[in-house]
Parts: sequence; structure tokens; C-alpha cells
Amino acid sequence: MVWQSESKEIMASILNFGLDAAAGGLFGIFGTALGRVAGYFERKQTFHQEEKRWGHELKLHELQMKAKKQETELELALEAQKGSWRGLEASLAADANTGLASQWVINMLRLVRPCLTLLLWLITAWIFSRTQDTHIANAAVFAATAATLWWFGDRAPKPKYKIIS
Repeated sequence: MVWQSESKEIMASILNFGLDAAAGGLFGIFGTALGRVAGYFERKQTFHQEEKRWGHELKLHELQMKAKKQETELELALEAQKGSWRGLEASLAADANTGLASQWVINMLRLVRPCLTLLLWLITAWIFSRTQDTHIANAAVFAATAATLWWFGDRAPKPKYKIIS
């Protein structure tokens, strides 16, 4: 009988061992499945975070492109303005270059621009008083104004800047 009780204990032990193995296996499979489900939600959350980051980077890139475009347009406008000023400087330098001449010739040359301007405005006034066509009068006023501002627009004394060191 001792032998039967030992064999029952051994059978119970083997059965417990088998049940423990089966329970451990089921628990392992359940843990793996739970880990996979948790991994799925983690990847989904990571993907959403990446989408948001990509969207933010796209917006940032678009803003940088817009700023670069505005900077380029500003540079083009500045270059166009510099070119305009260089043209005016060249015109004024050519006008100021009288070469070697007597003083009365230089004085007569300096009177050409004011006399032409006065004559242009007198002609404009005569056209304005005689014509019935407002388009012609407007064109004459435009031409006289443009010529006056071109000839005398930049004759003001330039401010002198002090360099502070």
C-alpha cells in the first residue's frame, strides 16, 4: 500500500506538473497576445505622433519657403531701386561734368534746365487753356510734372552723417 500511495503522489505530482506547464503555456500565450495588442496600439499612437510631426514640419517648410520668397522679392525690389538710383546718379554726374569752360558758359548751361522747365509749364498752361480734350491736358500735366521732378527732384542737400566710433 505504500507503493500505491507513492505512485498516487507521483501521479499527482506529474499531473500538477502538467497542469502547471499547461497553465504557464496558456499564461505565456495570453501575455504574448496582450503584448501584441499593446504593441499595436503603441505603433498606432507612434504613427499619429509622426503624422503630427510631419504636418508640423510641412507647415514649417511652407513658412520658410514663403519667407524666402518674400526675401527674394525684397532683394529684387532693392536691386531695381539701386539701379534706378544709379541711373539718376549717372544723369546728374553727366550734367555736372562741364569740362573746361569759362564761367559765363557754365552759368548759361546751369540756366538751361530752369528755362526749359518754365517753358514746359507755360506750354502746359497754354494747352490746358486751349484744348477741350482732357486726355491731352492730363498728358501735358503728367509730362511737365515728371520732367520737373526728374530735373529738380534730388537737388536737396544731402545730410551729413557722423561716424561714431
